[in-house]
Amino acid sequence: MSITTVQPVPSIGELPLAPTASVRGSTGRWRSRMTRILAVATAIAVWQLLTAEHVRLWVRFDTLPTVTSILRAFEHQLATGTYWLDLGQSLIRIVTGFALAAVTGVASGVALGRSRLAVDILGPLTELARPIPAIAIVPVAILMFPTDEAGIVFITFLAAYFPIMVSTRHAVRALPTIWEDSVLTQGGKRRDVLLRVVLPGSLPGVFGGLSVGIGVAWICVVSAEMISGRLGVGYRTWQAYTIVDYPGVFVGIITIGLLGFGTSAAVEVLGRRITRWLPRAAGSAK
Repeated sequence: MSITTVQPVPSIGELPLAPTASVRGSTGRWRSRMTRILAVATAIAVWQLLTAEHVRLWVRFDTLPTVTSILRAFEHQLATGTYWLDLGQSLIRIVTGFALAAVTGVASGVALGRSRLAVDILGPLTELARPIPAIAIVPVAILMFPTDEAGIVFITFLAAYFPIMVSTRHAVRALPTIWEDSVLTQGGKRRDVLLRVVLPGSLPGVFGGLSVGIGVAWICVVSAEMISGRLGVGYRTWQAYTIVDYPGVFVGIITIGLLGFGTSAAVEVLGRRITRWLPRAAGSAK
């Protein structure tokens, strides 16, 4: 009588991936990237065609600059020191205001999500101030701060603060109470709950607020530069409009778009790195 040896069944994590899965995934990513590039290239080609042929439909493309004239203006701007000075000034303002908003927004959001005293003290103030557009505070900022620079940073901070605070507050309140109870029943303190449950558990919501906040901050910093700035991409864009330099206006618009895209992508990448322990759908990879 022979004895049959039963081989252990490997777990799911030990099973080798099918080679076709990785090939299919890389092919899908490549196709997605090519589609995005093609979409942008098509939009640029259509813009060039409509403006070069002076098409006048419900939009007056005959008054807008062509892609080639914008590229020539862009090339000229890149060769000047003023362009890079404006670029650096806007980046300093956005980074300073956004960093302050991130720290205070997360701290106050956690407090509002955890403390009844914080809700009673800060809740009415934040809810009264939150509906006011940050750009409407520009006259107040001019009166409050001795320099335009400080006022613009304050406007940027205010614009980014509320999305970050609200997202953090909702993320903290949405945490299951069983997680906190588990830590407390094992002898943990309130500090342990904060460090091991509240902060890690709220990270997805926090980074959602940061992504929204950086976009709103760019809108307001550019608007503030147009109103009261002396340097910056927004100030230079408005100056180009006042002297009827329309290709220069579009250079400013494109620059703002690229800066916003780059900073938003940086926040997204940082969020994915910090929350890499979260399960993600296969289609969420970019």
